Amino acid sequence: MRAKKGFTLVEILIVVVILGILAAIVIPQFTDASTEAKTSSLCSDLQSMRSQIELYKIQHNDNLPGTVSGVTFAQSMTGYTLSDGTLADPQAPADGVYGPYLQKIPSNQFIPVAANQNVVTAAATTPDAPDNSSGWIYNTATGEVRANDTYDTNVHWSL
Repeated sequence: MRAKKGFTLVEILIVVVILGILAAIVIPQFTDASTEAKTSSLCSDLQSMRSQIELYKIQHNDNLPGTVSGVTFAQSMTGYTLSDGTLADPQAPADGVYGPYLQKIPSNQFIPVAANQNVVTAAATTPDAPDNSSGWIYNTATGEVRANDTYDTNVHWSL
């Protein structure tokens, strides 16, 4: 009589347990890598925004973006402006016209509401965004820009 080929129940259980242990070790590392990638992207976006705010300030006689009446921070950073901060004609940029400084306002991927990830809350004092209504917080008096972290009090992204 020939022996049947195949695995015993004990052998299969041992393999399943080993795979489960490996999965328990590997999966949290992928989660950490995703968070680290988001953090790295956020730091890069903050650096880009801050450097472009400084460039705007230099080209506009020490005035900060979003401080001219009727012109928002997003319009100042993504549009063409004159040296006094007012919006210029985007169809016919000429001498004395500056910008755009950013192609678009970057997304804060830590904000769970996708529609609000690139919204900027701006005020003359450091504004608080008590909810997920904006991805960025901008102080029009000092030029400080930081990521909105009010949805998670354990994290602060004012790098």
